[in-house]
Amino acid sequence: MTADLFAFNPDAQDLLFREAHTAKKFTDEPVTDEQVAAIYDLIKWGPTMTNSQPMRIVLARSEDAQARVVGHMLPNNAEKTANAPLIAVLAADMKFNRHIERIFPDAPFMAQMYEKDDFREPIADSQAWMQAGYFVMGIRAIGLDACPMLGLDRPGLDADLFADSDLKCICVVLIGKPADDAYGPRLPRLNYDEVVSVL
Repeated sequence: MTADLFAFNPDAQDLLFREAHTAKKFTDEPVTDEQVAAIYDLIKWGPTMTNSQPMRIVLARSEDAQARVVGHMLPNNAEKTANAPLIAVLAADMKFNRHIERIFPDAPFMAQMYEKDDFREPIADSQAWMQAGYFVMGIRAIGLDACPMLGLDRPGLDADLFADSDLKCICVVLIGKPADDAYGPRLPRLNYDEVVSVL
C-alpha cells in the first residue's frame, strides 16, 4: 500500500503500528504524571458510543498498590508487572451515565435509557475496551511502550481495589521505556484476504 494514501508520514505509521511491539521488559526510567496526562489529552478525543467515555485509568504508584495488583496477576505476568515503571489498571465505569447529560447534551432521552443496567453495562464494557486501544496507541505516540495484559484475576482485583466503587477492571497495562531485550520475535499477522470480505 502506497504511503500517499495516509494523512501522516511513514515514520509515524511505523511508530504506532508496523515497528511497534508489546514490550516485556522496561528500563528503570520513571513514567511521569505529565506524560500520562499528555497521553490522556490525546486519546480522550477517540470516539465512543454517545460520547460515553467509560474508561477509567487507575495508576498503581505506591508500593502497596503495586503489590496488590501484582498479587492478582497470573504467575507468568507477576514478575514483569512488579518490575514495570508504571502499572495502569484500566477499568470500566459502570455508572458512566452520571455524566451523560453533560457529555452528550444533544440527546437528553439517553439519560433515561442509561438508567437500565442491562442496557448500560454492556456499553460501559465495550466502549472502555475501545478506549483501551486508544490508550495503547497514545502510549506509543509519546515514545513509550505498553504491555496490555488480561492474564490476571479480574474479579479478585475488583474486590481488592474497587469494592466500594462502580469500576470494573478490564485489563492491566504496563508502561515505560523498553529495555534492550524488551521484545520477542515478531509474530505473524493475518493477511488482508483472510480478514476482509465484501458483501
